[in-house]
Amino acid sequence: MSETVTLSDVWKAFQETDRRLREMREETDRTLRAMFAETDRQFKETDRQMRETDRKLDRLGGRLGEFVEGLVAPACETLFAQRGIPVHKVSRRVVAKLTNGRMMEIDLFVVNTDAVVLVEVKSKLTVDDVREHVTRLEAFKEFFQEYADKRTIGAVAAMVIEENVSRFAINQGLFVIEQSGDTLRLANGDDFKPKSW
Repeated sequence: MSETVTLSDVWKAFQETDRRLREMREETDRTLRAMFAETDRQFKETDRQMRETDRKLDRLGGRLGEFVEGLVAPACETLFAQRGIPVHKVSRRVVAKLTNGRMMEIDLFVVNTDAVVLVEVKSKLTVDDVREHVTRLEAFKEFFQEYADKRTIGAVAAMVIEENVSRFAINQGLFVIEQSGDTLRLANGDDFKPKSW
């Protein structure tokens, strides 16, 4: 025997289907909101961890720079003396401030009776580091007027120096102090004449 389907039966079926679709949509919306909330929480946690890592790397970078300075400072006397620049004093982290608020920091300040050598020390040297040091050399006598009568020479030192960066620094007239096995050496050829500022 066949059952007769009435318009009322069809209407009830549509309503039931509509109710089930709404429930599914609401459940999907709840699930998506929960997923988005969890993803947002994870992004915030990742951001917090990245900020913490950046802070630790900055601290480590500063300590590594100090470590490299500690290696380079004692080598300056020997390296520059080999090039006819006797060294009377090596100072670390020399700072000068002008009345207008400008400041200059020199990593290693090498002095003798007629010359000063400003050494920029990095763990890894870049072309931008070399450019910044040249700018520092150009402004040096404005900050350190007591050395206005001395010849100013520039040098860069790092544990890692790519060949193109070394060439760029030498072309700018700077001494390049690099690691060579367990010691430090000047990458400049014997015929190199440093630029004077």
